[in-house]
Amino acid sequence: MTDTTKTADITPADSESRTAALRWVTAFGGLATVASTFMSWTFTDEFPGDLTVYGYPGGLQVLTLLAGVLIVVHALSALGVKGLGWLAPAGTTRALRLLALGALGTTWYTVIAIAAKLGGVVNLEPGGFVAAVASLIPLVAFRLPDDTRKAKRAKELPSWAEILIIVAVFGTGLYVITYGIDTEYAELFTGYLIIVGFAAAAIVKSGLLARISDLTTKYRQVTVVAAFAAAAAFPFTQSTDTYTLIAVNILIFATVALGLNIVVGLAGLLDLGYVAFLGVGAYTAALVSGSTASVFGVQFPFWAAVLTGAAVSLIFGVVIGAPTLRLRGDYLAIVTLGFGEIFRITVNNLDGTSGPRLTNGPNGVPNIPDLEFFGYNFGEPHTVLGVELGAYANYYLLMLLAMIVVVLVFSRAGNSRIGRAWVAIREDETAATAMGINGFRVKLIAFALGATLAGLAGTVQAHVQHTVVPEMYVFAGPVPPNSAFLLAAVILGGMGTISGPLIGATLLYMIPAKLQFLQDYQLLGFGIALILLMRFRPEGLIANRRAQLEFHETDQLDTPDQGRPDSGVSIAKAGA
Repeated sequence: MTDTTKTADITPADSESRTAALRWVTAFGGLATVASTFMSWTFTDEFPGDLTVYGYPGGLQVLTLLAGVLIVVHALSALGVKGLGWLAPAGTTRALRLLALGALGTTWYTVIAIAAKLGGVVNLEPGGFVAAVASLIPLVAFRLPDDTRKAKRAKELPSWAEILIIVAVFGTGLYVITYGIDTEYAELFTGYLIIVGFAAAAIVKSGLLARISDLTTKYRQVTVVAAFAAAAAFPFTQSTDTYTLIAVNILIFATVALGLNIVVGLAGLLDLGYVAFLGVGAYTAALVSGSTASVFGVQFPFWAAVLTGAAVSLIFGVVIGAPTLRLRGDYLAIVTLGFGEIFRITVNNLDGTSGPRLTNGPNGVPNIPDLEFFGYNFGEPHTVLGVELGAYANYYLLMLLAMIVVVLVFSRAGNSRIGRAWVAIREDETAATAMGINGFRVKLIAFALGATLAGLAGTVQAHVQHTVVPEMYVFAGPVPPNSAFLLAAVILGGMGTISGPLIGATLLYMIPAKLQFLQDYQLLGFGIALILLMRFRPEGLIANRRAQLEFHETDQLDTPDQGRPDSGVSIAKAGA
């Protein structure tokens, strides 16, 4: 006979002691990671960020420091330290695991980048090795039991305190986004993406984002004002126009993506030539704004140029949509793709040789003058509140106003009777038609409205770039916005939401702008990202409740847009 040894049963007290010990080890690992950032990681300043100084973290060390601090405070919250319970209303374990991965990824990326850039690990100082080892310690969080729980109802706070929390959240968001836009080299931006990605996921898993979402829903008007006030404050944080130009282009990209979201996200129409409407608005504004290359020789005032560009885009949307929107699915996608290519080829040939002289062919329309509105020249610096704003800061604020208009239109339309009809058409056009909805008319309205919003953004883009050329409006290319990038921004961010395309457009513009070495591989990268997204989160980064229920019927709904008014889609029964 073989003797068998029975292990003693583990008592609840033993289990709690082991869990507490693991949490203390995790906190120690986070503290050690913080301490390592005050050491020198390399002896040469050839690696950007100057990581050679003792006692003063710099460059990527700051991101590792942040990751370590987050690990420490979440571990202390798990240990029941008074005053930190609000950090993880839904449990700390999953958040700790994600933060541990974020610290590990940022630290080891930095160490490997130093070795690769400078020619080997011999270029690492002891601080670099200490940081690499210290960042491994918090991984003991994966031995912790899962403490996921249903978040308790938050303690009622005075209204002024809850409003201050909302203001603080948007102030923090402004700082985080500004930091990312202002990064000066690719290594720092890569580390920024790693830590921000894992920290954002940790906030979601801890339940903190859901609690903040409850506050923003309760004080919706305050939230909207705080959001746009934070966005308006961005140019005041910049000393030059270098990074403000990136922000302007992000706003243009995001505005056009929101317009496409009406067509794709609400109405369910796959439009692969949407960038052509942006081009229509841009070319129209260029031709009527006093450019020396314009064949019309007219100079409309700002408001007239904007209305003209939007109106011409609307006409093109109706003319293109009327004969094609009776098609469905792949056939509609092919027709819209053809329209986008026809537009580019047409403006490329209207040079006076291959066709009538209108757009100057491949040379485009250059020398577009800066906008002027009631004596305010957008191309000149102006002092506002004691801060000098450059030309691109002026255009940033103008584009922010355009974004407000587009968000207002999207929100009102999505929650209106026609918006519910769009959703019904998207879900099942045959059933919607049987219920009395005029499918063709509803789809044409969506197509025309999306074209108008794209034309509106195009009029501003023409003056920001000071020139328009056919190569700016292709299906896919290295520089956004183009049709492929716009569609990717909507799908990546979350179809049918407001915040989704804004986040998608920001990511898809900033990553190529900051990581120039990926220019030749960005389409491959975006393809891989979309495949992974469709596999693990098909509803997008920011999803409305309808999409979550469709793709995760039995899962816990823990994303920020669940049932919120700004999701852009009503979950009431669609009708017309």
